Amino acid sequence: MSTMSACPACVAGPNSDKVEAYSHKPNVHLSLPTIHCAGCIGAVERALMAMPGVSYARVNLSLKRVAIEARGVSVDAIVRALDGAGYEAHPLDASVLGDVENKEERALLIRLSVAGFAMMNVMLLSVAIWSGADGATRDLFHLISAAISLPAVLYAGQPFFRSAQRALVRGTMNMDVPISLAILLASAMSLYETLNGGRHAYFDAALSLTFFLLVGRYLDQRTRSAARSAAKELSALEVRTAQKMLNGKAVEISVDDLSIGDLVLIPTGVRVPVDGQLMTARATTDRSFLTGETASVELAQGAAVQAGEINLGAPFQITATAVGEDTTLRRLSALVETAESSRNRYTNLADRAARIYAPAVHLLAFAAFAVWYWISGDLRLSINIAVAVLIITCPCALGLAVPAVATAAIGKLYEKGFLVKSGTALERFAEVDRVVFDKTGTLTLPETSVSLDLLPSNEKPYVLALAQASAHPTSRAIARALRDVTPVALQNLQEMPGYGVQGEFDGSVVRLGRGAFIGAEFTGTGFRFGDSAAHEIPMVETIRPGVETALEGLSALGLDIMMLSGDRSAAVAPLAKRLGITSALPGVTAEEKHAAMQEMEHDGHHVLMVGDGLNDTASLAAAHASLAPSSALDASRNAADIICLRESFADLPLVLKIARAATRLSKQNFAIAACYNLIAVPVALLGFATPLIAAIAMSASSITVLLNALRVGRVS
Repeated sequence: MSTMSACPACVAGPNSDKVEAYSHKPNVHLSLPTIHCAGCIGAVERALMAMPGVSYARVNLSLKRVAIEARGVSVDAIVRALDGAGYEAHPLDASVLGDVENKEERALLIRLSVAGFAMMNVMLLSVAIWSGADGATRDLFHLISAAISLPAVLYAGQPFFRSAQRALVRGTMNMDVPISLAILLASAMSLYETLNGGRHAYFDAALSLTFFLLVGRYLDQRTRSAARSAAKELSALEVRTAQKMLNGKAVEISVDDLSIGDLVLIPTGVRVPVDGQLMTARATTDRSFLTGETASVELAQGAAVQAGEINLGAPFQITATAVGEDTTLRRLSALVETAESSRNRYTNLADRAARIYAPAVHLLAFAAFAVWYWISGDLRLSINIAVAVLIITCPCALGLAVPAVATAAIGKLYEKGFLVKSGTALERFAEVDRVVFDKTGTLTLPETSVSLDLLPSNEKPYVLALAQASAHPTSRAIARALRDVTPVALQNLQEMPGYGVQGEFDGSVVRLGRGAFIGAEFTGTGFRFGDSAAHEIPMVETIRPGVETALEGLSALGLDIMMLSGDRSAAVAPLAKRLGITSALPGVTAEEKHAAMQEMEHDGHHVLMVGDGLNDTASLAAAHASLAPSSALDASRNAADIICLRESFADLPLVLKIARAATRLSKQNFAIAACYNLIAVPVALLGFATPLIAAIAMSASSITVLLNALRVGRVS
């Protein structure tokens, strides 16, 4: 069944329409693939709130989902009500989806605020000491600073401390080990100096170090905040109950209780729960969620039916041939989960640099301590110099190098209508050398349209009267095309599932449907009034705006372009020729797309997959990088690294340009950090830098890195 394309009102920010309902407990969650603007939100919520038993309904446009609190009303009744309002709805399993609220990001923001507030207050006290406060006044200010900074450091530094602890327990080192050591040593040394009446304490250095590092960690977390598991979304689409036939009577049971060989009834409009063999004479289903093919599928007795298909016609029965983990949806979900796990093993530039950097920092600090203690015999001086080396070499600039550039690049892309969801997406996009497109819903708009050029104007009111009496995707497309026409009043309207709709007008029979149904020679859809000549109504696909521009830009960047589609060759070949795509394969299943991604990656290509359907989900997750339009299904959008929020693809080449620029600037930031260390480290090793001076130098390098990161905004 087709989904509608995004309209200008759809360009919403990440979680922009998310409203927390603390006083409500939604117990029904539905996927709404056809909502596309603020008007849809209002219409859906009004339709739901008008139902007895519904006390709460909240639509999330960015997720294309509605959360409902309902008592005494069935999910089927809610789905029917939304269908009556003109919106396609599919139940989701809330227990599978889980809590999508990003608690980690909120916790980081709180810790960042605590560190910043404490740092500002301690610096105010430090100004008095720098201005000449001495004796008891200096000691009092140091004690107050200790009372403020120690709890703040212990609380705000938890992300680094926990990460360092996990690394050390595993017998490895990461960037958080030297960070934690520098923070703790600076705090401990300052407390020692304070309790022993020392002239210098470095609480402000420990806090500023924590603050800047938390900035980098928060920026990095923001790049990951939109990522959710596509495998969970696929699992949430599964039907949880089924109508099992027992002694000629349908009994509702859990899908988990179905066995191979069971006879299952599939009511009209319901998703098929398991793979099976059709036992009824004929059936009409929608496989677009699985194959991307726009047209409905006519099945004859004995045909294979897959889990996930939707019954568009009369109720039919199947004999279960695959249940549990062996169903189509489960296998697809397993493919996606495997691909996601593989992608999550990809480490970013900062992590790779830390593997070399962290051991070197510790060895350098230990060497400074040992040499100075051997030269001077002064334990306090040796520790101070070792702490200064740790702080001045602290990977703050290194930690900001990638997140700062990524955040600036993500902001630039969002302005252009692209939402980045993955923390490593930009690095992987920069490495892309081949782009693979899906056809239906990607290169073409997901909304099916019709050509009415062959239909006489005087017959359009009759066609609309028939079309609006059916929920079939073709009928809906015809009704949309005739929305400015006034329908006539027909009598004896009735729909023949899988064939068409007919009615009567002044004793004449009018029919809308397949050629055989209306008595025509063509095989497509048409209309016939009485015994007059039949008129064909061809289905047409509209190329997504900006596709031609995008393909030209991608070719100019030196990228190979391919098309892999589940649609028929008759639909794929003409579009490929029109767009100048020389490599196009039709009839490709979800498993075959996934295998193609793996084969291309194995051959040394870094593939960018662009798709929108359920059959694209596994390949989106398996590809080196992936992008989906906002009109894509939930599972596909969650498998993708970047979401195109606008209908047009014209700026798609800009994503690759910005990704390449971001990688280049990240490497420049690493060079800046290295040059800073080449200058600052010898100063610290020679004993000319106190921990406070080291913290100031470290802050200066961090600011330089941030300023360099902003240059990504100039890419066009």
